[in-house]
Amino acid sequence: MDSINEYLLAFLLCAVLIYFMRPRAIRLGLVDVPDERKLHRGNIPLIGGLAIYGAFGFSCISAQVPTTQLLALFGAGLLLVITGLFDDWRELSARLRFAAQISAALLLSVWGGVALRDMGALALDGSVFTLGVMALPVTVFATVGVINAINMSDGMDGLSGSLVLVAITGLAVVAWQSHDHGNFESLLLLASTLLAFLAFNIRVGKKRASVFLGDAGAMFLGLALVWYVIGFSQGPTRLMAPVTALWLLLVPLFDTVGVMLRRLLLKRSPFNADREHLHHVLLAAGFTVNQSLAIMLVIAMIAMGAGLAGHFYHFAELTMFLAFLGLFAVYFCGLMHCWHTGRLLHKKLNPYLVERRELSDRRQELQTSRWIRRNRRVLAHDRRLAGVDAAHQPPVLRQISKN
Repeated sequence: MDSINEYLLAFLLCAVLIYFMRPRAIRLGLVDVPDERKLHRGNIPLIGGLAIYGAFGFSCISAQVPTTQLLALFGAGLLLVITGLFDDWRELSARLRFAAQISAALLLSVWGGVALRDMGALALDGSVFTLGVMALPVTVFATVGVINAINMSDGMDGLSGSLVLVAITGLAVVAWQSHDHGNFESLLLLASTLLAFLAFNIRVGKKRASVFLGDAGAMFLGLALVWYVIGFSQGPTRLMAPVTALWLLLVPLFDTVGVMLRRLLLKRSPFNADREHLHHVLLAAGFTVNQSLAIMLVIAMIAMGAGLAGHFYHFAELTMFLAFLGLFAVYFCGLMHCWHTGRLLHKKLNPYLVERRELSDRRQELQTSRWIRRNRRVLAHDRRLAGVDAAHQPPVLRQISKN
């Protein structure tokens, strides 16, 4: 019962933090404004990551989780949360973001002792493929890669948080099977805070998300995943093989690497943002946001099941790795085929669907600004729009008034 209360406390604390920080974020301008690449309507507060970080930290202390093992995670995570908040507020340069991510990776490795010293039994003779002097550079590269994979998947309501939740569930199963109670408890606490965030972020029974994860949250969750997957897959008493981590993170890794390879083939910068991710393909095929989310979650859960099956039934690590690479080849060829033919299975792609939705949002915002200009004198005398018939207000402003 005590454990259930601890998880309930983590859930409620995250929900309360989101509830109280949301109006303050709007006043401070810590919001995501729609542009030509974003699918949402209105200005959405970017405080989900800060709430998750705060609730997770407090609940770990309250539950008396061995926090000395997590100090490096919270220290490196604080660096990314602060950097992410500034980026969400004023948009930092890519160099500063990468510098913060590299610094966080070094903190995990040097302070926390989390480093990729081997890649598992991937040699042809079944021996362990060690990294030697390349351990630290490969660890930093992998950490920055996973952080950005989670961040780049944060392009649709509920997607990034749900994919992380699937990965955390798989890691919790491994910890439970290995009787690692400390990591098992901390993973469930993190999952509890994620569930609270998703209650505000997923479009279930509402037209739009109430809050977004933001760069602060996406980067912290990516860092947390690195902390656990490397910690579980290294050392003489490792809990799982390194290749199992690839299956737990299959969807964000496939999506990120696939998009970057496509950009390189088209002779574009791999770091330039676009609308060519998997969720963009699904939306262009006519699926709704919730349908696209469900499809990607089903794929993520199947991949998690395959990874756990390989772990529990002791499949050869080289076989699992080659299967992972083979699936990526199929995925990438399918993605390229979709963009080339303009079809996803039997559905015809409409690459302008998202643009039309965003154009509708911009038209509504323009209508609102015109209405405000026409009624400037009234607004100057009464900010609550007294004396102006609400029926004549544009739809967006009426919605703002209701909220």
